[in-house]
Amino acid sequence: MESGDITRNSRTLVTVVAVAALLIALHTVISRLSGPEVFGPADTEISVGAGDRFSIEVPDDPGDGYHWIVAAPRPDPAVLRAAGQRRIMPDDDAGPPSAGHGSRALDFAAVRPGRTDLRLLHCLRCATGAADEPGAGVLNFRVTVG
Repeated sequence: MESGDITRNSRTLVTVVAVAALLIALHTVISRLSGPEVFGPADTEISVGAGDRFSIEVPDDPGDGYHWIVAAPRPDPAVLRAAGQRRIMPDDDAGPPSAGHGSRALDFAAVRPGRTDLRLLHCLRCATGAADEPGAGVLNFRVTVG
């Protein structure tokens, strides 16, 4: 084997490794830029991977005094944890936030593989028995973390 063959093979190997590293980096960047997966009230069965973040987007009118909370029984903290919430305004910005436009995203982090139930409550006072308040709403989800 000539020394030119070794150099040529080394260059090919370095090129292949560099392309593979570039593809992995590109995939990581695109995954992070695309953001967490978003589910809605009708998505009662949610499947995500361990370490993933996701949101449940629900209609929200801050002017009506109602709030969205994670209700009892709470999800298993070894499987799922709440990671905050945020108000989302529509793109057309058709009015002030109190005009009944927009939604709320409740953010969650999948901790490790398992299955747990998640109950969201839309309540006014959000005290014991809040699910029975007039105008209250309940959403139930089964979350599977793989």
